[in-house]
Amino acid sequence: MILKGKVWKYGDNIDTDLIIPARYLNTSDPKELAKHCLEDLDINFAKSVKEGDFIVGGKNFGSGSSREHAPVSIKAAGVGAVLAKSFARIFYRNAINIGLPILELKEEDIEDISTGDELEIDTGKGIVRNLTKQREYKAPPFPEFLQEIIQLGGLLNYVEKKLKERGEI
Repeated sequence: MILKGKVWKYGDNIDTDLIIPARYLNTSDPKELAKHCLEDLDINFAKSVKEGDFIVGGKNFGSGSSREHAPVSIKAAGVGAVLAKSFARIFYRNAINIGLPILELKEEDIEDISTGDELEIDTGKGIVRNLTKQREYKAPPFPEFLQEIIQLGGLLNYVEKKLKERGEI
């Protein structure tokens, strides 16, 4: 899958409460969550992010509670992928479960990417091209089954497809 968009860059330890503040957890409606994505960190993000844009974070992106609302709000806001030096493991799994591509890059690569840079990402190969700076970075590619989960829009769609293939539904 090839993705293209502009960068919204943030720092280390962006936790789930910064991604979607707890005061909005009374809903699970993705469109409503998207309106408040990152608002305590960047009040303009939800109003200004464009379909396909990327969030770039530092270390430990998605730390904090295990709320699935965090990756849901990011995906519903139109973000094409999240790139970071490292992800909290529960956020990583929740993102995959809903079909949100996430890629881990080396620290020096993350530091080289700036807000507003235009990126092109080949999720299958793990190649990130910085079109603004004419540079290329390499992320570990997902195993084939994780790529399929993401391409199908999440784990539930993947399981449904597999059950249909087996004639079980």
